[in-house]
Amino acid sequence: MAGTRQILFIQGGGAGAHDEWDDKLVDSLRRELGDTYEVRYPRMPDEDDPSYARWSAAIRRELAALADGAVVAGHSVGATILVAALAERPPERQIGAIVLIAAPFVGAGGWPGEEFELPHDLGARLPHGVPVHVFHGLQDETAPPSHADLYARAVPQARLHRLPGRDHQLDDDLSEVARTIGAAGPGTATSRSGNTTARPCEEGV
Repeated sequence: MAGTRQILFIQGGGAGAHDEWDDKLVDSLRRELGDTYEVRYPRMPDEDDPSYARWSAAIRRELAALADGAVVAGHSVGATILVAALAERPPERQIGAIVLIAAPFVGAGGWPGEEFELPHDLGARLPHGVPVHVFHGLQDETAPPSHADLYARAVPQARLHRLPGRDHQLDDDLSEVARTIGAAGPGTATSRSGNTTARPCEEGV
């Protein structure tokens, strides 16, 4: 469809995550955004045992198939692997925005895990000028809300969206994510300087 904007959504890890958990997030996103957006939702390999090598390779294949200006989003460990892959090797396509949802921070102060530990200068390694949004529920018992602050430290240009009363699945409601994506509009990467300061944004009261 002409004028349709693409969104690549990377699932979280765990048995049944693609078909029984994160599919509800994707359904919410599609419902909120409407038919002017194409939400791609690929199945990651061995979802019950996320591997950086396997998942990052799959993510890179998906990135290569996108048009310029697409938004890339990930949930839980899928978001962590997504941002690690973007920092390791910038995509060939121009990205419109990076959206991290309930993302555990792997590294100092967060979860241990050498396989995809995030660098302290993560923000400087991400594609230049691309807005980064971090959404985190304040009732998340899987990845503590403090992990959002760790992302703010590592990615100074990130915009934080702290959502009171929401769990790790954001109560299956991505309306705030959809509003942020919709407000950005097409061509985000070229129309913004990337100087956005990391500041909390209280939503979902």
